[in-house]
Amino acid sequence: MSGPFSNDEHPEIVYPCRWSYRIIGADEVRLRAAAVAIAGDAEHTLVLGLESSGGKYRSLQLDVLVRDEEHRLSVFTALGKHPDVRFVL
Repeated sequence: MSGPFSNDEHPEIVYPCRWSYRIIGADEVRLRAAAVAIAGDAEHTLVLGLESSGGKYRSLQLDVLVRDEEHRLSVFTALGKHPDVRFVL
């Protein structure tokens, strides 16, 4: 199979690169604080996303300049473990 990946392979990611995480939580202020704390000193942007139809959840898009795969996965894991983050996509 030709192309960037075959059956059992993942697409090749060239680092450093910007990586997007969609984070969802109940409190926008706390969600923003969690995102900024986890991104740390890495270059990042944070954009307000959608609100759930009932208004219970907000989403934010966090774009981080990740150094390597370990950094990319550690940001994802830290976001997922944070008590103010309900979901990470």
